[in-house]
Amino acid sequence: MRTPGVVHHGTLRRRAAYRRALRTAGELLVTVGAVLLLLVVHQLWWTNRQAREGAERRVEALEREWRRPAPDVTAAPDPGEDRPQGAGAGAGTARADPGGRTGTARRSPGEQPRRSPGERPRGSDAYAVLTVPRLSLRVPVAEGIGKRDVLDRGYAGHYPRTAQPGRPGNFALAGHRNTHGEPFRHLDRLKRGDTVEVETRTAAYVYAVDRTLPQTAARDVGVVRPVPRSAVHPSYGYSEPGYYLTLTTCTPEYTSKYRLVVWGRLRSVRPR
Repeated sequence: MRTPGVVHHGTLRRRAAYRRALRTAGELLVTVGAVLLLLVVHQLWWTNRQAREGAERRVEALEREWRRPAPDVTAAPDPGEDRPQGAGAGAGTARADPGGRTGTARRSPGEQPRRSPGERPRGSDAYAVLTVPRLSLRVPVAEGIGKRDVLDRGYAGHYPRTAQPGRPGNFALAGHRNTHGEPFRHLDRLKRGDTVEVETRTAAYVYAVDRTLPQTAARDVGVVRPVPRSAVHPSYGYSEPGYYLTLTTCTPEYTSKYRLVVWGRLRSVRPR
């Protein structure tokens, strides 16, 4: 007859410890997976919802502010302003005012103080509205390209030291392609001839999409120069002064390795 095997207490303890370790590891993996899922949901859904709602409210606030009668303030002409040539009817009558006129009138909560026509926006002020019909896009334009105070709010950010809308040179904007409202998510869908409108208190500037640079280095500063031309791909860009619009965003999607660039030219100016 075979003698039944004897299992020592040490062996039982090792098996129990092994089972506990497996159970603990499984619980940790489930917890980590749940946390990662929550982070993905937060980045891809919640930040988009928050940013889009905030951007919509800011657009509405700007429009309410612009509908209010401007105070009777005599402002000196802006010596740096030139009139666009060949930009359509009314091109010589509209001022490229980034934020309006100065005044002491009371303003609603969240509205920006009014500025004189020649004054540049301050800080991360939202002072214009960008509309792209093909993309069903309508978002505020704010000064600067900082993530926390501009881009992560779902705004289009104006590159400092580039031209203002309707002015000679290059009016250059940046926007997120993914998360935080992702206003430039489908920038690659724009085609030659598509319109892009930039509204300020005093005028609406209509640009027509002209050229696209599908991919360039993140540090390709040539694309936002007054006469935009890629320093990495010199065959993309322009060689003569003009009234340009530049839209930039990250590419490929969900990365920030390269930049996608869309250029346009000023087509017309419509006084408000």
